[in-house]
Amino acid sequence: MQIVCIVGSPHGPRGNTARLLQEVLAGAAAHGASAETIFLDGHSILPCNGCDACHKIGRCVQEDDFEAVRGKIVAADALILASPNYIFNVSAQLKAFLDRCCGIVHLLGFSGKYGAAVVTSGGGGDEPIIDYLQRFLMVTGIHPVGGVHATMGALADGEFTAGLKHEAQGLGARLVTAFQAQARDPRVEMEIRDFGRRMRELVLWKRDEWPHEYQIWQAREPG
Repeated sequence: MQIVCIVGSPHGPRGNTARLLQEVLAGAAAHGASAETIFLDGHSILPCNGCDACHKIGRCVQEDDFEAVRGKIVAADALILASPNYIFNVSAQLKAFLDRCCGIVHLLGFSGKYGAAVVTSGGGGDEPIIDYLQRFLMVTGIHPVGGVHATMGALADGEFTAGLKHEAQGLGARLVTAFQAQARDPRVEMEIRDFGRRMRELVLWKRDEWPHEYQIWQAREPG
């Protein structure tokens, strides 16, 4: 199993978010998975400029790393999104990547993969961001298996507790075993299907403006 991890922390591999992600990956590796981690620096993937090119021709026209990262996710079995909590949301670095996925969202272009979310903060309030990242995974077609978060201000000397490490490693293990068993939560599957129907209707309505996406949906089974 191959996992792609995207970390939206300006602290890169030395930050708390990357440290917590490593615990998740330790749990995944113990079950045979390998992973590639991509650190967003705010320059490698630029903000969306709203040009609609991805809807029209199927790719972004900006000259940065987005299409290469997208290709790595398509080739992988799972995606982990990791971010610090910056004022009740993901970092600007990660948000730029998420916004660039609008064409992928219209087509649920990562369907069949599994995913998870990792968040760290100084003072807490991370659960809504975990929920947001799992929602993003679902609207790209990915089946999320959960998330883990850490409030660094509550940890002595900034060190993860044994319980938190166990939780993070358990998430990594769950990601792998869910993929291996192709396990599906019926509630998640229903939400993905319902969103897919919504996107199909949107694209059919915009068929003249978004020819690439229209052709993709036309080639799929109705509904």
